Amino acid sequence: MNVSTATTHCITDTAPAWYLVHCKSRQDERAEQNLLRQGYTCYRPQHSCERIVRGRRQIIAESLFPGYLFIQLAADANWAPLRSTRGVIRIVGFGGVPLQLDDGLIERLQQRTTAPVIPALQTGDRVRITEGGFAELNAIFVAMDGEQRVILLLNMLNRQQRISLPLVSIVKN
Repeated sequence: MNVSTATTHCITDTAPAWYLVHCKSRQDERAEQNLLRQGYTCYRPQHSCERIVRGRRQIIAESLFPGYLFIQLAADANWAPLRSTRGVIRIVGFGGVPLQLDDGLIERLQQRTTAPVIPALQTGDRVRITEGGFAELNAIFVAMDGEQRVILLLNMLNRQQRISLPLVSIVKN
């Protein structure tokens, strides 16, 4: 993408605009909390993903852009506290001039990252297999088999059989 497109432009007025903040490694959440505490308007896009935490499958919110967050400031605002905020490295810019982001970009990100969270599977949940040799059959979720596979009970020939499938090949009924 060309920098001269409508997504970015240099500071030209005093109206509040969005800027990109570069944060210290794994400290974007800390930086966001500290900036919010100081009264700044921040936005850290997140997405939900399933992880195994202490042997249990959980849905966790992670940063969409690890190490970065967005902050809304007026060009005539006091920028000095940003430099000493814990977790913040710098405001992204060129030639020492912070780079304004298009408001439409932030709005689109906010619309896309407010998708509903899919509930995690619990033992006994009914699921439908969506792909593979068992596609369109119903089964019962038993447990996770690693991070990307599941163990299911499938009723075949009047017996319940345990099978292991990729997590992406099932949906909750």
